[in-house]
Amino acid sequence: MIVDTTVQQKAIAYPTDSRLLEIARGKLARLAQRAGLALKQTYEREGKQLRRRAGGYAHAKQFKRLRRVLKRQRTILGRLLRNIERKLPNASTERQASLSIWLERAWRICRQRAKDKHKLYALHAPEVECISKGKARQPYEFGVKVSLAITEKQGLIVGARSFVGNPYDGHTLSGQLEQTSIQLQDLPGVSKPKTVLADLGYRGVDADLAPVQLIHRGKHKSLSSTQRRWLKRRQAIEPIIGHVKQDHGMQRCWLKGQTGDALHAVLCAVGYNLRWLLRAIVRLGLAPVFFVLEWLRSLHNASRGTLLAPPTTA
Repeated sequence: MIVDTTVQQKAIAYPTDSRLLEIARGKLARLAQRAGLALKQTYEREGKQLRRRAGGYAHAKQFKRLRRVLKRQRTILGRLLRNIERKLPNASTERQASLSIWLERAWRICRQRAKDKHKLYALHAPEVECISKGKARQPYEFGVKVSLAITEKQGLIVGARSFVGNPYDGHTLSGQLEQTSIQLQDLPGVSKPKTVLADLGYRGVDADLAPVQLIHRGKHKSLSSTQRRWLKRRQAIEPIIGHVKQDHGMQRCWLKGQTGDALHAVLCAVGYNLRWLLRAIVRLGLAPVFFVLEWLRSLHNASRGTLLAPPTTA
């Protein structure tokens, strides 16, 4: 079995400080008005002007002016949040519960700074994490980490699982093996995975995987000739990740919450496996057999519909 991780990006805009502050201000102002809270000021006009100015200053690399605008945006957002908190007891119980969730997220956005950890990157999607990609064109991706597992010879996906936060790749392997074992346990003649091929991001977890054997490039000197031949198949998962992301929609997840992330990863893998199965049918020369079976099924349905049709009256 070959295992690797990738990033399933969330359907969010690029999280700039100015944009997050303005979205939080607008969202809380609308929710407060729907709850019937009489706000002293919503800063609607000033908020839009500040966001436009921040974009211009950032484009012109005038960072001193940009910091001044961001400071003002945090000031007006803090004023609005304190005003809502003072008048929150006047709202109904349901409105108070809804507003409390959004108030907590808005305070996180208002107080977070550039070098803080566990920041909020989208007001509507708190599960989004910033994952470093390490490439010059796109250094960071915003979403969740997804682990994929494929068979060593045929390249069929036997595991797809999303992970909360940004865990170390090696710490995702036990969860991935658990999912794969559950999916394969009811198949006749199929045993649980005994050997895992991975990259160097999975080092240091051999003790947690016993009796499963982990093979990666760091063990090259201690591997047998057979294991070295297996290791040459490790990179076979890379094009499969590309096809799953580009052809089957894992490039961007539009589903809500952590449950949506998990379902989206599994469904994208199912789509890839269906296409893999259709290619296998054509490759093995079984397409004519399926055409004949489909033709017989259509004839059966047509005859059954004729027998069940009610008699027509003149």
